[in-house]
Amino acid sequence: MSLGQHLIELRKRLYLAAAGLLIGAIAGWFLSDFVWDQLREPIYAIINAQHRNAQINYPDITSAFDLKLKISLYVGLIVSSPVWLYQVFAFLVPGLTRTEKKYTFGFLFTAIPLFLAGCAAGWVVLPHVVELMTSFAPTEDSAFINAQGYFDFVLKLVVAIGIAFVLPVFIVLLNFAGVISAASIIKSWRIAILVIVLFTAIATPAADVVSMFLLAIPMVMLYFAAYGIAWLHDRRAAKKVLAFEKEFAL
Repeated sequence: MSLGQHLIELRKRLYLAAAGLLIGAIAGWFLSDFVWDQLREPIYAIINAQHRNAQINYPDITSAFDLKLKISLYVGLIVSSPVWLYQVFAFLVPGLTRTEKKYTFGFLFTAIPLFLAGCAAGWVVLPHVVELMTSFAPTEDSAFINAQGYFDFVLKLVVAIGIAFVLPVFIVLLNFAGVISAASIIKSWRIAILVIVLFTAIATPAADVVSMFLLAIPMVMLYFAAYGIAWLHDRRAAKKVLAFEKEFAL
């Protein structure tokens, strides 16, 4: 394809991705109230756990509308992800080699479930984080929480943990690309566990360590699973090199 044909193809893929996002955002508008009700649950838990008044606050006239629009866009982005992800790969795949296609699709179909699992784990520990952060206020005071700030806090927490769950896939991808070896991965296991524990301690500053370990244990398991896959790959690559050398020597 010429450069002009590539640009036409890119424009087509962008239009289809934008159309999918728009339809998803429309669906998200009707789902936004349900999503916001679920996000509001940790705030209600504060009332029962701390026996204080806790409310979501909309400081500006347009705050409620802006928040509903933001939730709609994020829900639309998630709902339409199969559409725009397909458009991205439909544009890139024709230019990839057979091996690159295999690695790319393997990464996609592994990373997405792990990201969703990480987001689910972040959702599980969210009430503990909200309860602890609001518990620093004196018991005689009320908790009036800014709606926009609360939504951004929840989003950052859930997405950060989701991304953390995908990092082992990047380790495997770097190994397959020849950047790092399985030996270097296992050599750094102590540092990796320390970083994981520190990350989960920061992401889930709960008063007990249960929430921290709920995140740390699966992340450590994913790290060693990444090492296992890298070890198998390195072993198979070494056998191929040895067989090639023997054949060349003959």
